[in-house]
Amino acid sequence: MPYSNTPATYGSVTRFFHWLTALLILTAIPLGVIANDMAYDSSEALATKAQLFSYHKTLGVAALLVGILRILWALGQRAHPAPLHPDRKAETMAAAVAHWLLYVSLVAVPLSGWVHHAATTGFAPILWPFGQSLPFVPQSEIWAATAAAMHWVFTKLLVVTILAHILGALKHSLFDKDATLARMLRGTAAGPATTARNPGTRLPAIAALGIYAAGTVLALALTPAPQTATETAVQTTAPASETQGNWQVEAGTLSLSVTQLGNAVSGQFDRFDAEIRFDETPVDGINGAVTVRIDTTSLTLGSVTAQAQGADFLDTATHATALFEAQILPDGEAYLAQGTLSLRGITLPVALPFTLTIDGDRAQMTGETRLDRRDFGIGAAYPDAATVGTDVTIRVTLTATRRAN
Repeated sequence: MPYSNTPATYGSVTRFFHWLTALLILTAIPLGVIANDMAYDSSEALATKAQLFSYHKTLGVAALLVGILRILWALGQRAHPAPLHPDRKAETMAAAVAHWLLYVSLVAVPLSGWVHHAATTGFAPILWPFGQSLPFVPQSEIWAATAAAMHWVFTKLLVVTILAHILGALKHSLFDKDATLARMLRGTAAGPATTARNPGTRLPAIAALGIYAAGTVLALALTPAPQTATETAVQTTAPASETQGNWQVEAGTLSLSVTQLGNAVSGQFDRFDAEIRFDETPVDGINGAVTVRIDTTSLTLGSVTAQAQGADFLDTATHATALFEAQILPDGEAYLAQGTLSLRGITLPVALPFTLTIDGDRAQMTGETRLDRRDFGIGAAYPDAATVGTDVTIRVTLTATRRAN
């Protein structure tokens, strides 16, 4: 089983690249079409749409890398299998043109898609650990629009070329009954009656299928699990002191929602601690105070968790903790936590209205407020609220018990 091409056969490496490329492309294109046409009238549907786009982009990057290796290998080959029907000049020329159009499209389609992704830092991440940006590609609406237009044009060229390639292979197999398909599938040498003498091997095609299957398993393993808001045991890590508070928080949720492409996407912070001092009878118009420390690295936001924690958004690598400090004030039949929120290195006034139900020594609170992400420098590269909403809704629920005096 020769690795390199000969004048009569395709080598095993060429055949491996051929079948692996085919598997990647014939999966990526339908995924892109399905994801693009999918409705997103609910947060679950939007999460599914983003996940399919993540698979599509990941396959595209893989196809680009494999395509480049395939082209370099082809250019380095000393021998190239001769046409089976050299007397058919027009057919041979058409096959050569389609061959090179396919090579150009294999690079242009995924590369333009990757440039578009990097120029917008899209909310459907590539499923790999090497980052989402590209060198020399700025976040720019002009770059994104140009790349998107190129991606659309070259995708159509790729589809037409693939269809021509498949139809040509079927013609050779069904009507000409020659060894065109056999020498790519099994490495069979071209020529009369060679199939029986040189059955070849399907090992390169099988190896390509194995690599494809392993990549699929890896992509699924890197896919973040869907997140739902669940009640979290809230830590109270403050040292025992007079300021620790007279209420012990037992459990609660700290969730958020933001619109993406016009639909709500929800997530939550899984780790935070709270110090609460509260008395039912106000003193000088104040019922108490609260301090909440939030571990921003514990944010989960579906398939975009990594990007939400990234430098363009919460920048959790630099700002791993957010701090909310407020006085608790009466607000009619409810209450208001009026204070400041320190987030991403910026401290601003924030008010959290909430309701409180006390039954003996047990209390339950529910609060909600709305922040403008731009005030904290979050998502500055997304000024268009149609892509990522500027308002972020924060919801808090807590269950606490009164500490013994």
